[in-house]
Amino acid sequence: MFQDKEMVNDYLAGLNASLTGYANVIAQTNNSALRQTLIQLRNRDESRQWTLYSYALQRGHYKPAAPASKEVIQQLRTQLMAEQQQN
Repeated sequence: MFQDKEMVNDYLAGLNASLTGYANVIAQTNNSALRQTLIQLRNRDESRQWTLYSYALQRGHYKPAAPASKEVIQQLRTQLMAEQQQN
């Protein structure tokens, strides 16, 4: 029998995979009605993911990574801006 933590983590993993799949499909969809439907489905899964993530965090089932330092954030921001300007 699954424990609460295992079920939550399994569902979170499934939702995260679903969100990645939606992003890939939405980016390649040409039909605007289908695209809008996929966006709505993705948004619903994002809401579920946030709710479940919050639940897992409160129950101690999930430990997020340590926050990045301000220096690391600034370095990444600078790198991403430079890459965006090159494209």
